[in-house]
Amino acid sequence: MSGDHPRDDARKTAEGLSHLSGFGNEHSSEAVPGALPHGRNSPQRAPLGLYAEQLSGSAFTEPRAHNRRSWLYRIRPSAAHPAFTRIDNGAIRTAPFTETVPDPNRLRWNPLPEPAPGTDWLAGLWTLGGNGDATQRTGMAVHLYHANSSMSDRVFSDADGELLIVPEHGGLLLRTEFGLLSAEPGHVALIPRGVRFRVELLDASARGYVCENYGAPFQLPDLGPIGANGLANARDFKAPVAAYEDDSDAAGPVQVVNKFCGNLWSATYGHSPLDVVAWHGNHVPYVYDLHRFNVIGSISYDHPDPSIFTVLTSPSDTPGLAGVDFVVFAPRWLVGEDTFRPPYFHRNVMSEYMGLIEGAYDAKTAGKGGFVPGGGSLHNMMSAHGPDRETFERASAAELKPQKIDDGLAFMFETRWPVTATEQAATADHLQRAYDDVWQGLERHFRP
Repeated sequence: MSGDHPRDDARKTAEGLSHLSGFGNEHSSEAVPGALPHGRNSPQRAPLGLYAEQLSGSAFTEPRAHNRRSWLYRIRPSAAHPAFTRIDNGAIRTAPFTETVPDPNRLRWNPLPEPAPGTDWLAGLWTLGGNGDATQRTGMAVHLYHANSSMSDRVFSDADGELLIVPEHGGLLLRTEFGLLSAEPGHVALIPRGVRFRVELLDASARGYVCENYGAPFQLPDLGPIGANGLANARDFKAPVAAYEDDSDAAGPVQVVNKFCGNLWSATYGHSPLDVVAWHGNHVPYVYDLHRFNVIGSISYDHPDPSIFTVLTSPSDTPGLAGVDFVVFAPRWLVGEDTFRPPYFHRNVMSEYMGLIEGAYDAKTAGKGGFVPGGGSLHNMMSAHGPDRETFERASAAELKPQKIDDGLAFMFETRWPVTATEQAATADHLQRAYDDVWQGLERHFRP
């Protein structure tokens, strides 16, 4: 029996989902027994009258370790669609970002304002900034979203890059070509380049962050001297099992929106494109619970560099210099002796966008006008930053006993290039125009 509200049905569906386990695995799944062919990818006649189709997330000839592709067995091939036409981009912007010049100043924003009634996830996307060039498949973009309605009659795909969705408020049910995933605050969801999906809300509203990665697909970072275990464990990433929508599931025409080279294009289908009955491959969506991150830290002295908290990385042509890293500051113990325990003052060749999912961040003061959940800060390359005055004074005088940081969950998109803010971000009402003041009052303590 259906619930009193569509959200009740979405919540019930989300709670009953099953998953496949493992990051980068060669998964396979079928919603109907016998739908997945064996021994070959493209038989003369695919089982059950389905169409065989390959979705390539990498070039055919990329090395096996980096090759991303999946075979889909669907009711209708993706080629069966009418022409796409341009539609308004709304608040979505794409690299190259040329509306403003790169800004060396430290910037911080409050959460996005309340959306207009009936705003779904796609309509609620708002671009803060980014770098690179989507047409050259380099760089990244930072988006935020605030929605109060489900995408009931439309589907979205992004040809420009993969989407790392970071919910901060309100859960999401993601209906993808590969099946269903749910992502609550504290989770992240990864939608690969070109995969079609629809977002349904599990609560009255939803708010969060999105990293659009134009470059190499996210992968787990190498562990180096850490060894074989630690950080994000591959087995904790969950991929969907096959689930499909048939003609009888569609209440009417479906709008399919495609983001291509920075612009939104739309076509009206007479059927749902989420009609994959079986699939196998490694170009698949995932969801990951950030609370499962295995934090590695110092047990002697000094605060480790934030790279030790990397969950996923998009490598570039220079080893160790990421197009974008996704870093999480998860609950952890601090035990360093004679150590200033919050993150230290520094200037960085990388650029950092930081957001807060829950609680407080140990290097920033929370509260009104501070660093709060749903808000974010941008520290471009070589901009000096670090703990604010209040945090510095508190940490410098703190008793150094073992301390558990368990009341916050923050993250960072760190990138090799400066992030250029969009015009709408640079002039937003929710931009904190007195952000520099948090470092005022840091007194001279030098005693020669």
